[in-house]
Amino acid sequence: MVEKDDLSGPWEVTNVLAAPQEYENDRGEAQLGEFQAHTLQIRVADVPGVLQQVTQVFARRGYNVQSLAVGPSETPGDSRITMVVPGTSESVDKIIKQVKKLVYVKDVEDITAVPYVARELMLIKVRCTSSQRGELRDLVQIFRLGVIDVGHATMTLEVQGREDKMSAVADLLEPYGVLEIARTGRIALTRESGVDTKYLETMRSSTGIF
Repeated sequence: MVEKDDLSGPWEVTNVLAAPQEYENDRGEAQLGEFQAHTLQIRVADVPGVLQQVTQVFARRGYNVQSLAVGPSETPGDSRITMVVPGTSESVDKIIKQVKKLVYVKDVEDITAVPYVARELMLIKVRCTSSQRGELRDLVQIFRLGVIDVGHATMTLEVQGREDKMSAVADLLEPYGVLEIARTGRIALTRESGVDTKYLETMRSSTGIF
């Protein structure tokens, strides 16, 4: 017989891209008991196949990568991978040690517990008649969106910000008819200023500023 404790695990952690009301901690990240979403920064050499090597380490251990973003770093020839994976602090520490053993991995850091700033980019295409363009322009101003394409019956918007902003905008646009969504996944950098991230999130929640 399967015990109740055996059914809990990192797969239960709500995806960070889910609706904001499901978030539980001060950075808008989902967590359940001792499991929570960890934001990892991995610096690798820019060589073919390195991304597959990194993701295979997580796949072999049953980790579900909730967010993945890759791009050039500040050092020529290096790339920075930002990943969000669920797990306990102990289990994530163990998998970090495994990733560091890869030949082309230069550095791995779990920035979950330190002040950091995180953003994401989303492109969303919605149905839009000529009579609805005024309504959508109002939403564009309120949420500080960008209009990047206007068709005869569609409008494509650009959204930048945190995951809860993405979810809020997508929910508001749902009645118009969402046709396509493309998202980059989370990118993040630590705050060298040491500004208290929890305080900033509290201020954003109280003022309604994304």
